[in-house]
Amino acid sequence: MNNTEYQHNITVQYCFPDSTASCRKEVQTGPAYMLLFIFLSCVSVCTVFLNLLVIISISHFKQLHTPTNLLILSLSVADLLVGLIVMPVKVMRLIDSCWYLGIVACIVSEIIIGLSMFASLSSLIFIAVDRYIAVSDPLLYSSRITVCKMSVFIFLGWSFSLFYIVIYFYFNNHLLPSQIYIRCYGECVVFLKYSWLVIDLVIFFLVPCSVILILYSIIFNVARRQAKAVRAVMNIISQKVSSSSQIKAAKTLGIVIFVYLACWIPYYVSSLSVESVTSLSMVWTVFGWLICINSSVNPLIYAIVYPWFRESAKYILSCRIFESSSSRFNLLPQHF
Repeated sequence: MNNTEYQHNITVQYCFPDSTASCRKEVQTGPAYMLLFIFLSCVSVCTVFLNLLVIISISHFKQLHTPTNLLILSLSVADLLVGLIVMPVKVMRLIDSCWYLGIVACIVSEIIIGLSMFASLSSLIFIAVDRYIAVSDPLLYSSRITVCKMSVFIFLGWSFSLFYIVIYFYFNNHLLPSQIYIRCYGECVVFLKYSWLVIDLVIFFLVPCSVILILYSIIFNVARRQAKAVRAVMNIISQKVSSSSQIKAAKTLGIVIFVYLACWIPYYVSSLSVESVTSLSMVWTVFGWLICINSSVNPLIYAIVYPWFRESAKYILSCRIFESSSSRFNLLPQHF
């Protein structure tokens, strides 16, 4: 790109022209950036729409009020926050480098971003534990895992996620307005210490993901043994249906976890290869968006795999959920 083209794509101004301490404003005006803005805005809207469908489906239809679906609901709420808050903020900062909402809003936005990411991971951990119990001990699953117990675990997962994020930003000097280092007015940049990147790698990625992968390896080994036992005793039809259902659920949620790992691994590998990372770095931007895309993929996986999601979406989009008895509709009961 020559100098003329570069000047055409980037117009340098000031975030707050009346302030002498204002940051320089870089507005991306090229056609490629406009197309990128439109595309990412559409991704944000689709993320909100699809996750709202999942949330309304599980919340409205009584048939879907199961412990496993509560975990999917928790995951969808976290993904909804990503599409509703995280993505729009990232889109605007991709086009306009200035932050106009002040220091407090900067802190709150970063906390929400971290909370949604960590809450997604805690939901995936609980999903792995839930599937492990369901497959390894299906006869006692309904008595050991109830909707009430799962609600408590979900609440604890979100509470711990918020606690971890607050501690994380406090030690990175990004929790209190007096802590934040601002080079100029109109900036919202997170500077992460390398030591905390390593701590985050262990607590946020290596340990939980290792637990998830170990549980799923056990799940599929147990599932294979159960499948052989069922084939040997074909007259136990009910066990066959139950086992097949649990195995299918485990495989489906295994895909969700695989996609999650695929989206997060590039970020950690790249961020640990440099001495410091800021929210304005190219690594943060590119792989940060890859992480966000994961929130759009999850409901698509449900739509492809789960018949109940497709059926409930039809009821929602056709406005049949406003019927008095809609909460008791049967959503393909033969698949449960």
